[in-house]
Amino acid sequence: MSDLTNMIAANADWFYLIGAILFVLTLRGLSSPKTAIRGNRFGMVAMAIAVVTTFFLAEGPVLWLIIGAMVLGALVGMWKAKTVAMTQMPETVALMHSFVGLAAVAIALATVLHTEQQHGAVARAELFIGCFIGAITFSASVFAFGKLAAKSWAKTLVGGWVKPVQAILFIAMIGFGIVYFMIDSLPAFYAMAVLAVLFGWMWIAPIGGGDMPVVVSLLNSFSGWAAAGIGFTLGNSMLIIAGSLVGSSGAILSYIMCKAMNRSLLNVLFGGMGTSAAAAGADDGAPKTYKAGSAEDAGFLMSNASSVVIVPGYGMAQGRAQNAVKELYELLKEEGVNVRFAIHPVAGRMPGHMNVLLAEADVPYDDILEMDEINSDFASTDVVLVIGANDVVNPSAKDDPSSPIFGMPILEVNKAQTVMVIKRSMSTGYAGLDNSLFYMDKTMMIFGDAKKMVEEMVRSINGGGH
Repeated sequence: MSDLTNMIAANADWFYLIGAILFVLTLRGLSSPKTAIRGNRFGMVAMAIAVVTTFFLAEGPVLWLIIGAMVLGALVGMWKAKTVAMTQMPETVALMHSFVGLAAVAIALATVLHTEQQHGAVARAELFIGCFIGAITFSASVFAFGKLAAKSWAKTLVGGWVKPVQAILFIAMIGFGIVYFMIDSLPAFYAMAVLAVLFGWMWIAPIGGGDMPVVVSLLNSFSGWAAAGIGFTLGNSMLIIAGSLVGSSGAILSYIMCKAMNRSLLNVLFGGMGTSAAAAGADDGAPKTYKAGSAEDAGFLMSNASSVVIVPGYGMAQGRAQNAVKELYELLKEEGVNVRFAIHPVAGRMPGHMNVLLAEADVPYDDILEMDEINSDFASTDVVLVIGANDVVNPSAKDDPSSPIFGMPILEVNKAQTVMVIKRSMSTGYAGLDNSLFYMDKTMMIFGDAKKMVEEMVRSINGGGH
């Protein structure tokens, strides 16, 4: 055992280098649905190398505690992976981010309390940064979990008092952190950690549900930076590299998603699309009419079309309709219809939400197109079927300068010959805005549960003698 330990310790840098390369390959693989499984496997191998190497490098490890925690964590992780529904994936991701933040705080506290070791200025700066980023990530992710899971305790905060309280908490947190850095004061460190937890909650709580995909992406970035900060504290190069990769990739994804909404990151985080936005986009009280149709009508139109584009939204996730949609897709393909899917970058409740659902249903990747790839095709499309999407197909983003989402790139489904929309009701989307698409002459509203309506469309086509 001692020979193995000495061998691993002597070659730890090489093992960490191999792990770092595998982490880079992980991100490369996860950039495409076609290579995502391979990328995930690279990540698993890299993490195994990192854990085993660090395990043998530890000085005087408490074996039963470490192994017990690893086994317990693995069991919980496997159970959660097998039981979590795809509709619960956004809140599950947010909850996992909270654990990374909590781990960073726990490591920082353990390091600060390690009194036999004197912490220099650099170490105190690392502890300060790692702890407050971790604490913010923890509480903000817990609130994001509650918001996405529609928990009663995750109430959106509104009012003129919110931003002053945010500012006070942030300034006080930085102030206590500076005190700790200057004089190595433990009470100041504890106060900074508590204030960071409160700030994380207050920071995310006012943000509207329509901005949650960006928030989840940003918290993913924060969890990476928290891990990198603690990596400096522990002197662990693998943790620094892995954390930096997660942090930078999450930041880039957040930027891409903000660009897809034509908004700045600061506007999302400190402006939001909340009550004021909804009020600004409210209708003027004039009567509006819409056409309602049945699933049978939709089935007839699609089966007699030459081209159909399906636009999935959160309604598909909420109704767990992805497998029924796959069946509809295959049936239309058999009828000779050109069927494709159009994905908006912020559709759903987390980055890639719709891609994950369609991949789960084994929809071929080649027929799943991003917004930029398919927007030019809508004008020549016979029928568009929108399943539970609202804001990402709202023409006001193009036509109405007074709309809060004006300038936001959308899927231009209004250019198709016929548009069909599955919704439970005429209620607004997560951004709280009415959608002019629903009142167009070419649009037919189909009210009901997404899964049930799509299944009825399938039965209608099958019974239509085609």
